[in-house]
Amino acid sequence: MTIQAPPSPASAPAPTPVLKPSRDSHARRFRGLGWGFLIKLALMALVNAFGIMTAISAWSAESWIVLGVVVLLVVIADWVYFTRRALPLKYLMPGLIFLLVFQIFIFGYTAYIAFTNYGTGHVGTQEQAVEAALIQGERRVEGSADYPLSVVERGGELGFAIVDDDGDVQVGSATEPLSDVSGAEVGATGAPSTVPGWTVVPRATVLTDPTLGASIKDLRVPVSDDPNDGSIRTREGSTGSVYEPTLVWDAEAQTITDTQSGTVYTATDLGAFVAEDGTALPTGWSVNVGFANFITLFTDSGLAGTLLSVTVWTFAFAILSVVLSFAVGLGLAIVYNDPRVKGRRFLRALFILPYAFPAFMAALLFRGMFNAEFGVINDLLFFGSHINWLGDPWLTRGAVIFVNVWLSYPYWFLVCTGALQSLPGETLEAAEIDGANKLQRFRAIVLPLLLVSTAPLLIASFAVAFNNFTVIYTFNNGGPAIAGAPYALGSTDILVSAIYDVSGVSGGAADYGLASALSIIAFIVVGLISALSFRQTRKLEEYQ
Repeated sequence: MTIQAPPSPASAPAPTPVLKPSRDSHARRFRGLGWGFLIKLALMALVNAFGIMTAISAWSAESWIVLGVVVLLVVIADWVYFTRRALPLKYLMPGLIFLLVFQIFIFGYTAYIAFTNYGTGHVGTQEQAVEAALIQGERRVEGSADYPLSVVERGGELGFAIVDDDGDVQVGSATEPLSDVSGAEVGATGAPSTVPGWTVVPRATVLTDPTLGASIKDLRVPVSDDPNDGSIRTREGSTGSVYEPTLVWDAEAQTITDTQSGTVYTATDLGAFVAEDGTALPTGWSVNVGFANFITLFTDSGLAGTLLSVTVWTFAFAILSVVLSFAVGLGLAIVYNDPRVKGRRFLRALFILPYAFPAFMAALLFRGMFNAEFGVINDLLFFGSHINWLGDPWLTRGAVIFVNVWLSYPYWFLVCTGALQSLPGETLEAAEIDGANKLQRFRAIVLPLLLVSTAPLLIASFAVAFNNFTVIYTFNNGGPAIAGAPYALGSTDILVSAIYDVSGVSGGAADYGLASALSIIAFIVVGLISALSFRQTRKLEEYQ
């Protein structure tokens, strides 16, 4: 038996050394991760600060839905960017938030307004409506004393400081009733000269600043927490008197009583104070009215008939604008795609000039050119005839379609030129060899292949023309007016400009609830037409 000797120390395997990271590797790792983390921490700190500020504002305004959404978004953002999971969300989160804020929120808020009576005379809460009504009915209290007064300011808020009958100084603002203040001093004029916590506005500033003077005349400082006790007002900024409302508010009975006539106005579910004889106070408040706005659009005889005419013209305007623009652009593209035409590049550049011209400026220029008295259209093309392009409904419609086609055809000229140059030459040559003439080749090959690539653009152009507010408003402001139509609607108004008129932005009574309801309907119509059109375009793929 052979006995093996134990291995010598020299032949034994050496132990694996433990490598310690160098200080340089620690520094590189800290620099590589630390700076990125610090930048991310700073950005998320800004996001959280903005979120907290928005949440506080929503809490103050009692907007609980906004508060909940803001808190939820901030929590989700913190979780996404401070966890190693959900890597795709780190890139998708900003886009999703922008989509939520600028698309979903706007549509949702519009839908919310559509179910309210929000508009002129119905803005704000019932408390604000009561306050506005009492202010409108204010009268100076007969025999009221003139109190020495100083205008004071604190944090951008104006107020009044007066010396009452007992010689004490009281101070208040539009949101804070008068209350005694200690430590105030009275000047030589008898008005307060220093008021702790407030800055006394110099008399010279009150007299020389017209903006400040207007604000002071409109300022009302309540005498007490009860609005029926009246408020202090001033005309010249040196003395104040007590004004009390001729209307008395009874919160328990939900009524406002006119002390002079004895008329009692009762709060209704429609956000208005209405008397027994049907008269109402001009101030109301915003309430939920359900589907009342949508029902009005279809049942109000004066409004429904006008909107039906506007809707028919909207479809006609959108369809004719797209079809004619596409036809003109395609025709010019076919002509100037022919290699036999000399100077094609220069001519193509001339034809796309309208595309670079601002739409509103073009509409304004054409408005002057179509003027019946001094427009060049009548002078040059119709030998000075007096054609009332902007006063006759049908002539105005034709003119505005012409203007929109002039602005739109360069786009289709460019698109169709590119599409024609990408058509397979072998197919066209084969059709020509088979004996097909130009018209047959165009109808059977060129047009179907063009529609495959341009059909989605045609649908998008229809949606753009359907909501082309710029040309309609700038060219003739939707005119000429339709006789007896509400909201000053005109013969060339399309739905989007009709919404603008109903909203009252251009002047007159505003009805944002009705305008929002009309916006929702227009959105649904365009969405359905676009969806159906996109489904039909799939049939064109058979030509590929």
